[in-house]
Amino acid sequence: MRLNQNELNLFNQNGFIILKDFADKRECNAILDIAKIHIKYQIEPIEREVEYHNHSKEYRTNVIDYNSTLNQGTIRRLRQVYSRDTIFKNWMENRKIRPILEQILDDQVVITTAHHNSIMTKMPEKSSETNWHQDIRYWSFTDSNLISIWLALGDENSQNGALEFIPKSHKMSFSSNQFDNKDYFRDDYKQNMSLIETKVLTALNKGDIVIFHSRLLHRANRNSTDEPKISFVYTVKGASTKAIDGSRSLAYPEILLDRT
Repeated sequence: MRLNQNELNLFNQNGFIILKDFADKRECNAILDIAKIHIKYQIEPIEREVEYHNHSKEYRTNVIDYNSTLNQGTIRRLRQVYSRDTIFKNWMENRKIRPILEQILDDQVVITTAHHNSIMTKMPEKSSETNWHQDIRYWSFTDSNLISIWLALGDENSQNGALEFIPKSHKMSFSSNQFDNKDYFRDDYKQNMSLIETKVLTALNKGDIVIFHSRLLHRANRNSTDEPKISFVYTVKGASTKAIDGSRSLAYPEILLDRT
């Protein structure tokens, strides 16, 4: 499967694209079944809600041990899922999507397991909102030719914390004043407000995926429903994009995928 030229142009223009009903529902259910077991038994490495919000910029930039630093609290994500189970690995190496990733990256595809490589959760009534940010803010690469693939394992909407994007923001330049001390894009800064008004919500159904650029500004509300929202996200880069020596981005294996 490949994008047509109009779809590719839309991704390059807006920084994201939604592919409806892309993943097989049976595969989604299999992924979800294993994910729920790991969540139930809190199998490390995991990140908890309180850790996500309390850790400093320096910690997030340099951390290599992804195990939780706490013994209790709501799980925000299962980390390092590529090596947890074959069902996760198979999805990240999915051959159907690979031609699309090659198109967008204009390069051979490499999975970077140091970043994302996660099952993301928003638990009912216990989750928190995710502030505006660019994923690459804590990553260390020679350039920003990285994209993330987000798979909806159930319905995602405005009530349970669906992703919101600011279209075209992946190509914009910003000053340091537009971000806070953890590199979140400030929603109280006058210069940012008109840009935030252009946001779009990505409502998804089970099996839908959204591919988005590492520099694209995005956020999500808390889950206000009585059911958990569980998603799968991983990141790939072009083979010519290199992780910086000594950085967290090079601390975990990279998987070079065969060209299609």
